Amino acid sequence: MTFNIFLQHLANGISLGSLYALIAIGYTMVYGILRLINFAHGDLIMVAAYIAIYGIMMFKLPWWLSFTLAVIVTTIVGVIIERAAYKPLRSSPRISVLISAIGVSFFLENLAIVLFTGRPKPFPQPELFTTMLEVNNVYIMSLTFIIPVVTIVMLILLNYLVNKTTAGMAMRAVAKDFETSSLMGIEINKIVSYTFALGSGLAAIGGIMWGLKFPQIQPLIGVFPGLKCFIAAVVGGIGSITGATIGGFLLGIMEIMLVAFLPSLTGYRDAFAFVLLIVILIFRPTGIIGEKITEKV
Repeated sequence: MTFNIFLQHLANGISLGSLYALIAIGYTMVYGILRLINFAHGDLIMVAAYIAIYGIMMFKLPWWLSFTLAVIVTTIVGVIIERAAYKPLRSSPRISVLISAIGVSFFLENLAIVLFTGRPKPFPQPELFTTMLEVNNVYIMSLTFIIPVVTIVMLILLNYLVNKTTAGMAMRAVAKDFETSSLMGIEINKIVSYTFALGSGLAAIGGIMWGLKFPQIQPLIGVFPGLKCFIAAVVGGIGSITGATIGGFLLGIMEIMLVAFLPSLTGYRDAFAFVLLIVILIFRPTGIIGEKITEKV
């Protein structure tokens, strides 16, 4: 393998890894607050992609307006899911909330099949994202650079919100001690909805980027990306924004390099992610930089 080809694969790995990281952050935020694995998170990727498609193809909106509308609507959908499916079960055993999350996931997938049919639809690709750039005799699509930039910008903004704003301080307090935060006057329901809004917005941006990178959309498109981003969050340390970012980049780069160096194992690319999850759970259950969480009896 020549150095130029290696750079090509590395760029693709960073691009895919940053996409995993962007979506994984949404998983880890919700888990950090509620200790809940929101299995419907992956399906919000699908919701955002379909809204973006129909905004452009049916309503003839400019791509930037359609993408913005997709993020806004998906954020609202995420908050509605929290209010309808998770809030009534907040005092129930965690298994009840987990089953509710799985139910919401199945509901969104089947609703999408009814509304949009199971036939794959092409995702529009504006010229801005498909331009080929030459870097040191390596030709790379502009989207390969745009995805990491978007992820880094979102990460910077999110860290500012969490660490420098009043709402962010409340989020960190709730994540540390749910009951005590309530006693201290923090509006728990408001903070939880705020967290779901942020997580759903990140899932929407990830869904749009996913559609641009893999331009074929169908109702189950969010299943595997959702599972892989959950794995990325666990690998990095679920509950940690930095950990989810590291896990996403690590998983994306390792997947691409596996295919590049061992092409005979291409068919096992998805299985590799689950093997990595098992290894991490055996040797370091809290992830690379995760903190040990003591369950209250």
